[in-house]
Amino acid sequence: MFEPTSRYYRLETATYERRDEGSEGSTEIAYVRRRFLPQGDDLPLLVEVTVGDGERLDLIAARTLGDPEQFWRICDANDAMRPEDLTEGAGHTLRVPVPQFEEPR
Repeated sequence: MFEPTSRYYRLETATYERRDEGSEGSTEIAYVRRRFLPQGDDLPLLVEVTVGDGERLDLIAARTLGDPEQFWRICDANDAMRPEDLTEGAGHTLRVPVPQFEEPR
């Protein structure tokens, strides 16, 4: 369902059975179980970067991790629930973690 580099790759899927209104039937809805965020300080550090004026998190991820879609790793390492918070204003330092890739399932 998800690529091995996705933050959701190792998460278990589950189903929810919703009763259809006005009928005797039901609909099964598949979903991915909740992802618990790691503690940023527990992730091994690759590099620290200083945010420049107008910088975007996807570009920082591309430059440091080689893939703009890995921005979520930087969020995890900085305990950020909202990615846009990390690039609000220039001058603060971001932790970029060493990527931890999962074994194929």
